[in-house]
Amino acid sequence: MTRPPSTVRSSVRFRRRALLVVAILGAGFASAALWRPADPLASAELARIGRGTVEDTVTALGKLQPRAYVDVGAQVSGQLMKLHVAVGQSVREGDPLAEIDPALQRAKVEAGSAELARLRAQLAEQRARADFARAQFVRQTELRRVQASRGEAYDQARMETRTAEAQVEAIHAQIRQTESTLRADEAQLGYTRIAAPMSGTLISVDARQGQTINSTYEAPVLMRIADLSAMTVWTQVSEADVTRLREGMPLYFTTLGHPGRRWAGRLRQLLPAPPKPAAAGGASAGGSGGAGGGAASTVVLYTALFEVDNSGGDLRPEMTAQVFFVAAEAKNVLTVPIAALGTKAEKGDTHDVTVVAAGGALDTRRVRTGVRDRFNAEVLGGLAEGDRIVVSWKTDDGRPPRVGFRL
Repeated sequence: MTRPPSTVRSSVRFRRRALLVVAILGAGFASAALWRPADPLASAELARIGRGTVEDTVTALGKLQPRAYVDVGAQVSGQLMKLHVAVGQSVREGDPLAEIDPALQRAKVEAGSAELARLRAQLAEQRARADFARAQFVRQTELRRVQASRGEAYDQARMETRTAEAQVEAIHAQIRQTESTLRADEAQLGYTRIAAPMSGTLISVDARQGQTINSTYEAPVLMRIADLSAMTVWTQVSEADVTRLREGMPLYFTTLGHPGRRWAGRLRQLLPAPPKPAAAGGASAGGSGGAGGGAASTVVLYTALFEVDNSGGDLRPEMTAQVFFVAAEAKNVLTVPIAALGTKAEKGDTHDVTVVAAGGALDTRRVRTGVRDRFNAEVLGGLAEGDRIVVSWKTDDGRPPRVGFRL
């Protein structure tokens, strides 16, 4: 018996719907199987609590300069006839450094000496005149006492005596002035021979033998002598960190030329104001306190100074130093990675930390921390040595995306 077409079509549609439902249910069961809870530790980055050193530091850059140095200049003009030293040479205080042509200064000294001799001869002559006038005045005084002389002769003798004595005093003043000028000329003559004002090393020589030196308006710098046995580090600290510094705090620094080596010291001085900016085009190139729209975007740096021993000679002027000011330090303490610290409590320096308990279960603990650096923090309570903690969670653990179906 043949079924009607309508019945056949209904049967086909029913079978298709049944197959679709079976397919959807199969996919759902497969997804449910994939969604089964996995091991939570599989997607966790773990760390174990151990001991170490934690330093809270302020980092800055500095330049090394000699602690004691002097710029040697010329105080007289003339040709540089001899240069006795070279860069890098060690000198002792008083050693000859250079000689400037002394012809002009020597001529001034000779002229001053001749003028001084002339004045002294004039003084001797004037003293003789004063003695004669004084004797005349004594005789006129005796004659007037016995009324044997006119009053005009007495007055004339008294005037000549006082005039002669005044001239003697005037010549004395001229002699003192000439002697002072002569001493200055002799000093200028001595300046033509330049000697080392201190013991040290010649770190720069800017003059050349045969060069003409002109010191009329400004004393030219010929060379620099420095004591390299001790160095001063001029460190530039940003205004955001300068309030954390205090005089006497410990510090250490490294240099590019000595990787892995540290030099230790203590902060000696923190200058109260930043360096004065160099003028450019009549305007301030930077710094704080200036007017204008660009001042707000300028970084303000303060200068911190400290010394370091350089008896070994390993440090050189103008070296760059990476300086670490130690604001706080904790040695041989329990440490926890900063990345593992969760929510911070409202009061106190405490954080939530996820700990792997016995059996692999996860537990949340409240941990109290102390000194911290960029990577670790000191543990003051809440954790024990050897505890395993969760530092972070993996963002891609290989599981398929969780896609749901709705029938």
